Amino acid sequence: MGLGRFAGGVSAARFLAQHGAVVTVTDLRSSNELADSLEMLADLPIARFALGGHPDDVLTDCRLLVVNPAVRPDHPLVALARSRQIEVSTEIELFLRHCPASLIAVTGSNGKSTTTALIHHLLRHANPDFDGRIWLGGNIGISLLDQVHSIQPQDLVVLELSSFQLHLLAERRFRPNIAVLTNFSPNHLDWHGTETDYRKAKQAIFDAQTPDDAAIIPDDTQSDSHSNPVPWRVRGGRLRFGLIDHGDDGAFLEGGMLILRSHDFEDAIRLSVPPQLPGKHNRLNLAAAACAAWLAGANPPQFSAALQTFRPLPHRLQLVAERAGRQFWNDSIATTPESAIMALRVFPGRIILLAGGYDKGQDLAAIAAEIKFRVAAVVLMGQTAPKLHELLTSESVELEIRIATDFREAFRSAVAFSQRGDIVLLSPGCASYGWFQDFRERGDLFSAMARDWSPDT
Repeated sequence: MGLGRFAGGVSAARFLAQHGAVVTVTDLRSSNELADSLEMLADLPIARFALGGHPDDVLTDCRLLVVNPAVRPDHPLVALARSRQIEVSTEIELFLRHCPASLIAVTGSNGKSTTTALIHHLLRHANPDFDGRIWLGGNIGISLLDQVHSIQPQDLVVLELSSFQLHLLAERRFRPNIAVLTNFSPNHLDWHGTETDYRKAKQAIFDAQTPDDAAIIPDDTQSDSHSNPVPWRVRGGRLRFGLIDHGDDGAFLEGGMLILRSHDFEDAIRLSVPPQLPGKHNRLNLAAAACAAWLAGANPPQFSAALQTFRPLPHRLQLVAERAGRQFWNDSIATTPESAIMALRVFPGRIILLAGGYDKGQDLAAIAAEIKFRVAAVVLMGQTAPKLHELLTSESVELEIRIATDFREAFRSAVAFSQRGDIVLLSPGCASYGWFQDFRERGDLFSAMARDWSPDT
């Protein structure tokens, strides 16, 4: 249910068909919209494609309903399946059911993809005595289901998990050997309904752990929030990560040194953060990743050399072009206000910002305040443009503002505001839906326009 345009739905359909299941695929999109995914299933005996809707009769004789994580748990078809005692599962749960390897799982409101990729990189490049293979997958955009037959017990699997995936894994008592929470702020309230339910989904990464497992959580004493954070319930060994060493067990990146500490170990090594990981948020991502990789057996003295070959994932504060004295940075992954705020704090010079998008029900007051403080001009986009405009004009501020009706207009307006030495930054603080299929499409268009732009165009 929900074939989608990326790996998960196709991998689940292929896996089940190859193992003898009679497979029906249903999706709200049309065959034209799903052409690439359907082509990847062309060699398989799929029993039925029910596209353009989810008819109830797809549940006739159904024994297992595999649901795309983007499908809300209160969807009528999912509720009907449960009322008929049909097992409801997901692609990631199918993988975990058959995976024999140890697991490192990463979740969080921001930074989870970069942290997951960093863990994988450190384990591969600073782990000389490891005799297995290191696998990367999950919400990062890689399905491992079609590779599960090759994964061995001595291997390590590093998974990024979204709140959607964790919500559906909670009832299966999902238990990673090492669980990492990068941070927490309200997100996806349009899907989860309340902040409490969103937090409950994230909490599921820890709930089935035992004292033999490890739970890596942020050092809340270093949070920018003035509210008292609710503590995370952990059953595994608790380790913290941050940028100031308060003497806790965990990993702390302070003053060019990485301090690693557990109940029977303490060490400090020099660590050079490469320029491709700019900003405080990336240092926090690196501290969390170093903690997980160290616990999984990687060699910390090799971390600094290994990081020099790390390549950041696309759309994550990525310098995509330099034209006529301007730098163009693609941070399309910034779909939360908190993530955009962290990006704004990276740059000391004049920033021309493209912000706004789909309304997920988040509080935009904090990002509006940050824009007023740090931005020279802002172009507002999508559903949240009127709300942001109201917040930005609620008091007198020296800020140039424009509302765009489409993305090409937004880009043209941004470069019209810019001058030599400026940063033109796409860090929307909101999801892309409405104007785009996803953040990748938004980031790709920005990057292409930036590379094509010149002052004469």
